[in-house]
Formats: sequence, structure tokens, C-alpha cells
Amino acid sequence: MTSDTTRTGPGPATDNLGRLVSGARFVLWDFDGPICRLFAGHRAERVAADLVDWLEHRGLRGVLTDEERESPDPHAVLRGVDRRCPRSDLVEELEERLTQEELRATASAMPTAYADPLIRTWTALGVRLAVATNNSPRVVRTYLSGRGLLPSFAPHIYGRTEELRLLKPDPHTLVQALNALGAVPSASLFIGDSPSDCEAARRAGVPFLGYGRDGRKTRLLADAGADTVVGSFEPLLELLRHRTR
Repeated sequence: MTSDTTRTGPGPATDNLGRLVSGARFVLWDFDGPICRLFAGHRAERVAADLVDWLEHRGLRGVLTDEERESPDPHAVLRGVDRRCPRSDLVEELEERLTQEELRATASAMPTAYADPLIRTWTALGVRLAVATNNSPRVVRTYLSGRGLLPSFAPHIYGRTEELRLLKPDPHTLVQALNALGAVPSASLFIGDSPSDCEAARRAGVPFLGYGRDGRKTRLLADAGADTVVGSFEPLLELLRHRTR
């Protein structure tokens, strides 16, 4: 990937965006990252550590590897438990604890710049939207409702269940959304901010737009093979607004 990938002026990035936008009649969104920073004021690292502490206080330290115990990602903790205790009461309880932490985090979540008007503009243009996320659908509905955005998506919100093997990079949530919308993958677009999002889109056959809010995110998406990555949704919003004039 070259620097053209995140340019906002004329050039390859703008051309790529134009092609993605013009071909998209259905847009699927990842939640945490593209729509908001869920843990902006309720740190994910602390949530992951709390889940590890909860397990250790129950004598279950050995359920996780050293790497999983040190991970700043709550989903890594959850996946680790699920690999060793699939479909267990332990997984069910841990998943619910994570959901409650995510629900608390919605109160201090930071909206991603330009995401709200982008969602509203796409809705006004008749493009159908869905969420495909590794977060709890309850959390997504809570956040979107608070922003007045739920009507743009409901009922098409697909997220984490107790079947943790179906989390991205498995394309399960994307396929659910496509089937429910009656969408052709080639006429769709998935917006995500992680390598697992990129891989899920690839496996579902859906064109992918990466959102890299900083250099590290952008490099990770590039390494995962994302062809088009933006650091801001502003140029995408401008392209859509030109269509309404």
C-alpha cells in the first residue's frame, strides 16, 4: 500500500472510493471503530484485566495461556476460554459480563468523526445499512438509539452470540446481514477497521473499505491486504453529497 491509499485529494484513493461508493447498494458496518470508539472512556485493557481477575478468583487461571492473560483485548480472553470450554456455562457467564461492560462503555463512547452524517446521508440516498460486529447486538442498539441512528439500521444488527467460533474473521455476521437484506455481495460494501474485518469481507466476497484512525491501524489493514483505507470519512461523505446535488 502506498500513501495514495489515504489521500483525500484527486488520485488513486479517491478513484477507489468512487468505485466502492457507486457500486454499493448495501453497506455493512463494523461497530467499534468505524461508528464509534466504544472504549474511549472505559478502557478495553481494564475490561480484559477484570475478566482475567474474575477467572482467577474462581481458580480458573489455567484456562488461559500467559499471552491471553496479558492481552489488552477482552475478546482474546473470551476466545481463549471458549477454545477450552466451548458452549459451557462459564463461556455464557463470561460473555454476559463482557456485554455488561460494553453497555457501560456506551455512556462514554466517542462518535467517529463524520460517521453520523455519513450514515444519515446513505440512508437518505436509499442505501440499506446493517451492522456486522463482534460486539453484543444489545450494545449496538443502545448506542445507535442514543444517537438517533437506530432507524437507519434496525432490525439489521448482527453481532456476538455465545457461539464465539462465529466471531470475525468468520464471515457469519456478514452473511447473516447479506441474506436478511437480500443483498448481492458484489453490490455491497463492508466498512471495518481491523485485519479480521478485512478477512471476513474477503471470505464473504464483499468489497472492503478500511478505516484506519491512526498509522498503526492503517499499517495493520495494509498488511492484511486492504486495497483502500481512509483515515477520515470526510472524503467519503463529500462523494455522497455530490450525488445528492
